Amino acid sequence: MKRLFAGFFVLSLLCFVSSPPPTQAQTSGGPTGPLGYDMSKEVTLSGTVSSVLTKHSPGMIMGSHLLLATISGPVDASLGMFGLRGKGALSVAAGQQVEVTGVMKTIKDKQVLLTRTVKVGGQVYTIRNEHGVPVAPQARQRAQAGESL
Repeated sequence: MKRLFAGFFVLSLLCFVSSPPPTQAQTSGGPTGPLGYDMSKEVTLSGTVSSVLTKHSPGMIMGSHLLLATISGPVDASLGMFGLRGKGALSVAAGQQVEVTGVMKTIKDKQVLLTRTVKVGGQVYTIRNEHGVPVAPQARQRAQAGESL
């Protein structure tokens, strides 16, 4: 049995020594976050909310979505898991004018806007941070408590 473990040790050591060193992927633009979120590729779109989806539909990425009518056509704006949940969450209804900022990505063969902020009637809601990570309701509450100090 000791011989077997010794053999595995030598084999794993050889694999480690002979494998090439890891390399960094080359990216253009700024640092990226989940799903390749790159702030340098952000776009801001204005449009009318045609539908608010609290749950994703088949073929969509997880979380809630705003379906927008823009001058360049319909846009699926992903709000992630927390966009419509918790205290300080986005409050929007069909027919309202909004301004969304985020990064357009092709996910599951469909174009989707990974939304970072939504502006409705002068109020700005932060959906994701600058790295593309969804902002949880608890983080929103802490941020709001810090603003009121």
